[in-house]
Amino acid sequence: MYEATAGEVRVDVRFQDDTVWLTQSQMAQLFERDRSVITRHIRNAYDEQELEPEATSAKFAQVRAEGGRSVSREVDHYNLDMIISVGYRVKSLRGTQFRIWATQTLRDHLVSGYTLNERRLAERGLDEARQTLDLLARTLRNQSLVSETGSAVLHIITAYADTWRLLLEYDEDRLKAPRDAQPATSALDFHRAHAAINTFRRDLATKGEASPLFGNPRGDALEAILGNLEQTMFGEPLYRSREEKAAHLLYFVVKDHPFTDGNKRIGSLLFLLYLAQEGIERRLEPSALTALTLLVAESEPANKDLMIRLIMNLMGK
Repeated sequence: MYEATAGEVRVDVRFQDDTVWLTQSQMAQLFERDRSVITRHIRNAYDEQELEPEATSAKFAQVRAEGGRSVSREVDHYNLDMIISVGYRVKSLRGTQFRIWATQTLRDHLVSGYTLNERRLAERGLDEARQTLDLLARTLRNQSLVSETGSAVLHIITAYADTWRLLLEYDEDRLKAPRDAQPATSALDFHRAHAAINTFRRDLATKGEASPLFGNPRGDALEAILGNLEQTMFGEPLYRSREEKAAHLLYFVVKDHPFTDGNKRIGSLLFLLYLAQEGIERRLEPSALTALTLLVAESEPANKDLMIRLIMNLMGK
């Protein structure tokens, strides 16, 4: 709040709609000028199109004493934008004091605002780090991972730490792809996916690693997932890059359980099938893919964006 050097000016202000409002009379008192001078500066601010009347002025009821009785009348008020504009236009000692105060205060707020935003970015990164470490601990505990797979999980977390800077640059929608992501060129065909799953089931059954329920579809859930990957919004693909499609494919199959049994293994299979179809070099080792799939399975729904970014960024590691 502005206060004149000697503390002789204090102005009651109205705070509404995230700003402050003063009448012309209050501005005249604030800047020690006649009201007619304030009126002229306000008119000039509008005539020069510095400010818009609709955005900077409003009528508020004000109670006044008239003839021994209280009367409520609508009085023009002006918001902080106009107050500052008049403060920089008026020629008076008080106006000069106000400009010095306003300039310093605005500078302080700009610096403080930058610091605050910087801190928020840092906190966002720390929050995601906590989510990731919590997920790591829960996965290790719930899955009773052997040392080899546990080491793979730790490797993933270590690799993901390298992506903090990139993730902090993401837009608010948190779906921006890595810089080297490429546009998707194809869709995973349901019949091709179904044939691959059948072959996979037979191979596992031969080894005694698949139950009779393995790969049994739950309605048309898989078709729905593959259809969702091809969704459009305003004529544009919802998932534009091949990396984004691959990440969502793995996530949806693991989390939505389109099969009675084997969702994690089938999700990994379809993930690799789509990578091969799109010509994406497979860089994740089998143990790392196993660990990544378990992380997805153990993740909370609120961590979905985090997991999608994790998958996308680690595909290039």
